[in-house]
Amino acid sequence: MMCDERLWSHQIAAMSVPVQVADLSKSDNLGEMAEQVLAEAPPRFALAGLSMGGILAFEIWRQAPERVTHVALLDTNPHPDTPSKKALRFEQISAAASGKLEQLAIESLKPLYLAEKNRNDEKILETILDMALKLGPEVFERQSLAVMNRPDSVPTLADISCPSSVICGREDAICPVGFHELMAQEIPDANLVVIDDCGHLSSMEAPVVVTEELMRLFAQ
Repeated sequence: MMCDERLWSHQIAAMSVPVQVADLSKSDNLGEMAEQVLAEAPPRFALAGLSMGGILAFEIWRQAPERVTHVALLDTNPHPDTPSKKALRFEQISAAASGKLEQLAIESLKPLYLAEKNRNDEKILETILDMALKLGPEVFERQSLAVMNRPDSVPTLADISCPSSVICGREDAICPVGFHELMAQEIPDANLVVIDDCGHLSSMEAPVVVTEELMRLFAQ
């Protein structure tokens, strides 16, 4: 959510095969997002999604499981939004629309998105803020609505039949380790990787570990 291809810069540079980063800025519902991704993706592809990307990965699997060869789910959440979380999202949408997107991003960056050891990493902080501001408040509203109205994906987990990896930071305050333990338990033969000194943005906070796990997965 509110990220672009820079979320995956280390992984893209390391891969020896073509990588596509989906544009998730155009729609306000997961069904349409998944349709857009599938329209632009190769006939068969490996799929990795972080946070909202992981939530979308469940929808892509529901729509076209025969096209997905591997799934990596990073720092994500199979559960639907709670009523209190939905109420908070409406407040945040209103704030962003009134010109407070930068304030929202800054206030949540360190305490929510990053592990303690990374909270003064200016390169990561600047990249996160720049991604959010370049996408802007209208994309924030669309993505918030899409995530807010997502279905419960827990029943989908047992149907994921391709090689799978579940990756998260041990200090992820948004999508805690317990969510990932559940996913790894329910997805047949999924590999669970919990990364120390890492928060919600594992692909940026622990790029080498994430890249190594993705390469291991995609080699299966």
